[in-house]
Amino acid sequence: MYQYDFTPRGVCSRAIHVTLSDDGQTVEGVQFEGGCNGNLKAIGKLTRGMSVDKVVELLQGNTCGPRRTSCADQMTIALRKAQQSMAHDAAASA
Repeated sequence: MYQYDFTPRGVCSRAIHVTLSDDGQTVEGVQFEGGCNGNLKAIGKLTRGMSVDKVVELLQGNTCGPRRTSCADQMTIALRKAQQSMAHDAAASA
């Protein structure tokens, strides 16, 4: 498993912690710090076991009220950045 910590922008959450499968294709877990606790716990439960591509397809661009983003949208950024970081780490160790 690969763990990645992300600082979101423009939302109430202060941090998003994502865990990806060893191949970086599946969401193993998502935890938020701050934000709407119940809703964000639900997002973490609903996305567990889903492919990163599917989660991004479903939630990218989701907004919250007048904001141009949301915690779910920021999570999609975190997932893609986690994949990039994982690929970078793998290339550096090769």
